Amino acid sequence: MIKRRNFLKVALGGVAAACGPRAGAAQTVPAEGPFDPAAIPEMARALAKKPYKAPAADLPDTFASLAYDPYVAIKLKAGGAIWTDEPTGFVLEPLHRGFIFAAPMQVNLVEGGAVRRLVYDAGAFDFGGLKIPAQIGDIGFSGFRILQTQSDAPPIEAAIFQGASFFRAQARGQNFGVIARGLAIRTADPKGEEFPLFRAVWIEKPTLAANALVIHALLDSDSLTGAFRFTLRPGDVTIIDAECTLFARAALDHIGLGAMQATAFYGPLDRRRSDDPRPAVYEVSGLQMRTGKEEWIWRPVTNRETLQISVFGDENPKGFGLIQRERDFDRFQDDDQHWERRPSLWIEPIGDWGAGAVQLVEIPAESEANDNIVAYWRPRAALGAGAEASFAYRQFWCWAVPNKPPLATCVASRSGKAGKKRRFIVEFSGEVFADASRAPEIKPALTASLGQISSLRSFISAERRSCRVLFDLDPAAETQSELRLVLESAGKPISETWLYRWTT
Repeated sequence: MIKRRNFLKVALGGVAAACGPRAGAAQTVPAEGPFDPAAIPEMARALAKKPYKAPAADLPDTFASLAYDPYVAIKLKAGGAIWTDEPTGFVLEPLHRGFIFAAPMQVNLVEGGAVRRLVYDAGAFDFGGLKIPAQIGDIGFSGFRILQTQSDAPPIEAAIFQGASFFRAQARGQNFGVIARGLAIRTADPKGEEFPLFRAVWIEKPTLAANALVIHALLDSDSLTGAFRFTLRPGDVTIIDAECTLFARAALDHIGLGAMQATAFYGPLDRRRSDDPRPAVYEVSGLQMRTGKEEWIWRPVTNRETLQISVFGDENPKGFGLIQRERDFDRFQDDDQHWERRPSLWIEPIGDWGAGAVQLVEIPAESEANDNIVAYWRPRAALGAGAEASFAYRQFWCWAVPNKPPLATCVASRSGKAGKKRRFIVEFSGEVFADASRAPEIKPALTASLGQISSLRSFISAERRSCRVLFDLDPAAETQSELRLVLESAGKPISETWLYRWTT
């Protein structure tokens, strides 16, 4: 039986405005009776033929004006979660609206082939010291939290879907960090960014044997709609398979697939904001790419002085993601945030994605609370008005990128002043350096798009299994330069390719 606790008065049918009566959603979700996954793309297709109407954000003032601390203090009462005492392997916690999470999301359960909509009741929540109106009505939810149950321990958080089309997950033993998006639209574009949202989700009741949770979602936005299917498998590596079909209301030439965002406040490449007892603050250290031609690329990310957009053209990419390579507490010395425990998010396309580019956006940030690094795949082909397109990919929320080839890996990138020049130290690690006799064969291949390179030297340590490359960049009057470095032996790469954009 579902633990109802009043607000979990799940009504068979799920015929409701997109997030409940009080939420006053602009579009209705025509789902009733038996659940049919094929009906969700049909909903999205039909919705795309109508003008977009934003959901009503008619929250009571008490919740609409909430600051962060009182918002996170709102908790479900004991017994209020879904499937708490059932052998499903998962527990769901609907999340309250408020703070920045004003938009409503209709949450439906699928059990025994029938749709059941969750109905909000304030009595299911503990509001701490917050004074709430006597009669709130059904204001719906802002999203939901997914916990994985354990036979001999309390449930552990696996994922959260909340806010626009944002969601995040983590592997066992990690802290939440990088955030994924169902879709990015015109990110950092002069035309202005558009944030689609999940109007409704349908969550299939899992079985203990499957160890998987299936979530269907209806996405809506000014320019398009979409039908999504997520299959979540938590564990030492948490895997989410994502399938989507998009339906364009208007012509679009800038969408982002596998989009993700994270924080990079300061580190060894940029210490302008380091008046702080901690040596570094970042939850991802770089963008990893595996191109369609099987080149492995590492691009460190930093907190820039000005907005920087980098485009890495490719065709049928094999993978990309924002990666945290630092797993040593001493690199950060932060007992509260534990940046070393943040997940890496690696995307592997399923099927051919054609021509396009991995796009990296680095945004100036004055606070570590801001997600200032965004990455996604931007298809070259535009979506015409009325067009449909389908994509699929697998997400790995992990400690390290899976199936990495036997190439030396960049483990550190540092920069600092060297007179009027800029000095860089890039360190690679790998078993290839274990044989000291091979050292003379290993050469750094380094180029700069602008400026002059000097003092290029490499230091190989068989004991440390590492090669440190030191060089100076003299930019002269230039304000930026694209740097490219790869270690070679007999004319062939033995390391991943290190890329970096230096800017003033």
